[in-house]
Amino acid sequence: MKITFMGAGSTVFARNVIGDCMCSEALRDSVFALYDIDATRLEESRTILEAMRETKGGYGKIECYLGVEQRKDALRGANFVVDAIQVGLYDPCTIIDFEVPKKYGLRQTIGDTLGIGGIMRALRTIPVLKDFADDMAEVCPDALFLNYTNPMAMLSGYMQRYTPINTVGLCHSVQSCSEDLLRDLGMEDKLEGRKELIAGINHMGWLLEIKDKNGVDLYPEIKSRVDAYLADPEKKNKVRMDYIKHFGYYCTESSEHNAEYNMFYIKSKYPELIDRYNIPLDEYPRRCVNQIEGWKKEYQEMLETGVKEHNRSSEYASHIMESIVTGNPYKIGGNVLNTGHLITNLPEDACVEVPCLVDGYGVHPCHVGALPVQCAAMNMTNINVQLLTIEAAATLKKEHIYQAAMLDPHTGSELDIDTIKKMVDDLIEAHGDFLPKYH
Repeated sequence: MKITFMGAGSTVFARNVIGDCMCSEALRDSVFALYDIDATRLEESRTILEAMRETKGGYGKIECYLGVEQRKDALRGANFVVDAIQVGLYDPCTIIDFEVPKKYGLRQTIGDTLGIGGIMRALRTIPVLKDFADDMAEVCPDALFLNYTNPMAMLSGYMQRYTPINTVGLCHSVQSCSEDLLRDLGMEDKLEGRKELIAGINHMGWLLEIKDKNGVDLYPEIKSRVDAYLADPEKKNKVRMDYIKHFGYYCTESSEHNAEYNMFYIKSKYPELIDRYNIPLDEYPRRCVNQIEGWKKEYQEMLETGVKEHNRSSEYASHIMESIVTGNPYKIGGNVLNTGHLITNLPEDACVEVPCLVDGYGVHPCHVGALPVQCAAMNMTNINVQLLTIEAAATLKKEHIYQAAMLDPHTGSELDIDTIKKMVDDLIEAHGDFLPKYH
């Protein structure tokens, strides 16, 4: 068994996913191939994972591959390929994604999934994934590609539509969705044995059903507590609670993410909304700076005191691999193409997030049916941007970048068309060689 991790310099995440595999009897004897383009980060990951491997009994083998020249070797013969890359990193590309739009009065919180930040991140990442797919088609055509990189729906959707590689997109917001909700509302006693159904799109999957262990619908009680939560000035998760109030359902990803996926909350004309909903503008750049500094400290501590014991997490990757290897079924929330209208009121070429059964034959998406019409409508405002961004990447037509930005709910509600186009041009110029040439 060979498991290749693309972007292994994302050390914390590589540690979690590969560490999870080392906790699995079915996977621990694998060859773990680590690939990155940064020699320092790759060596840090190797050091930590070798130490973890020893603490887990010394099973398996770790191999390292550096740079484009060794990429095919990293992929050759792989059974599973995990993708967690950040093209252009925080500096310079994330800084550009935030600072250029600010000049036009456009503010963001995260900028990695939708909005102008999500669009630009997709456009600089898709060409790299295309190269991965070309190499995989040659050296490991039957491997399952497990994509963790954002923007999830745009990247997974591109891979699923424009490459032959078997791809599923994975996001841990599905696993934590209902638990976050119940804890925030003081309903922890309902956690054990709960049943739920989640479907929609990545970062805006809808908690369509939630029942307690006895099958009692929890939404009436949830809705009765929302107003008190929203009235508390100290509460942070207000956008998702506001979704319950106005759209009837809770969604998977955090409020700081969802604040920028629509036209409702970040509005220069109504700056008081930022405080009212506790919206953390420029949150992702702050996280990047803190994570970079935090990792330096954590790595040094691990060198001095040793690697801490790793317990298997709820991340889907190792469980999917184990299920395929052993044939034991496992259920996930996966990002897949809406083939056959898994969600009947969303388009077939959309990448949707639905329950999937995993077994020895692979990942099998489940039919959901129609979403509540208001939930499908909210999803479509995001899908429009996703499909146009994918089209821009596939055709290299700049007009589709303009159109994606124009139809982005937040961008379009703040800026006029001429300003949007000028901002896009400035972003393309600022990103330079991180982007292909458009016509």
